[in-house]
Amino acid sequence: MDLRKIKKLIDLLEESNLAEIEIKEGEESVRLARTPKGSVAYAPAPTMIAAPAQAAAAAPMPMHSPTEAATGGTAKPSDLPDGHVVRSPMVGTFYASPSPDKPAFVTVGQTVKAGETLGIIEAMKMFNPIEADVSGTVLAALGESGQPVEFDQPLFVIG
Repeated sequence: MDLRKIKKLIDLLEESNLAEIEIKEGEESVRLARTPKGSVAYAPAPTMIAAPAQAAAAAPMPMHSPTEAATGGTAKPSDLPDGHVVRSPMVGTFYASPSPDKPAFVTVGQTVKAGETLGIIEAMKMFNPIEADVSGTVLAALGESGQPVEFDQPLFVIG
C-alpha cells in the first residue's frame, strides 16, 4: 500500500464521522483511529510480506470496474471519457440506488450539482454516500450496483 493511499485514508477519516478505519490489501493492512484532540496515538507501520514469485505469477489480476471486466482487464484511465472522475473513497459494495425497488440516484446524461449523492458504498454495515465533487453532467456511470468496489476505483465521470 503506498503512501498516497494512506494519506487519502487519513483525509477520509478526518472528513467522516468514523472513529477508526482498517483496510486490508492482500497481506498488507493499515488501521487508522481518530483520537481526542490533545492526545497522541501511533499506528503500527504497514507490514509487507513478499509472496513467492511463482504464486504471484499464477494469481489472477483483480478486475477493477465493469469496463475492465468486459475487456478482460485491459481498461486504462485513457478509456474513460474526458471529465472529472469520481473515485471510490473506500473498499465496499457499491449501490446505485437507495434500495432495490427505488430508481438510481443518477443516470448518464443527468445534470448534477456539487454535493449531490451519486451512489452509496456499504462498508462494515455502514452506508456511505458518494457525492459529486463538481457540478456538471454525468458522462459515465462505471460502478455496477451490488458489486464490490476497490479503493480509488473510478465510479463516475462528470463533465
